[in-house]
Amino acid sequence: MKTQEISNANCSLKVNDNVIVITGSDRGRRGKILKINRRKGRVVVEGVNKRNKNVKKSQEHPKGGVLNIEFPIDLSNVQLFCEKCKKGRRIGFLLKDDSKKRTCRSCGKSID
Repeated sequence: MKTQEISNANCSLKVNDNVIVITGSDRGRRGKILKINRRKGRVVVEGVNKRNKNVKKSQEHPKGGVLNIEFPIDLSNVQLFCEKCKKGRRIGFLLKDDSKKRTCRSCGKSID
C-alpha cells in the first residue's frame, strides 16, 4: 500500500483567506482560498491556475462542453497577503487569554 506524506506547510491558512502566489506561472496573482486539501497539501485559489475541462452532458450541465475552472496548486506556493504590509507574509501565532490568534510576522497585525 502506498503511503502519503502529509504536508504541514502553511497549515495556518483557512478558507476565505486572501493569499498571493509566490512561485509558478501565476506568480504575483492574488485571490481568495476556495478549498484546502490538507492530506495532499493542495489549495484552490480563486482566479489562479485556470484550465479548460471537457464535461459530458449531465443534469448539472445539460449541454456539456468546455468549462474554465480553477485547479489546485501546492500549499507551499502561496502566502497570506497582509493588508497593512501590502505583501505576502508568514503567519505567526499570539497566545492571549487562552486564545490563539494569527498575526503577521512583519507588522504584528491580527489576521482573525
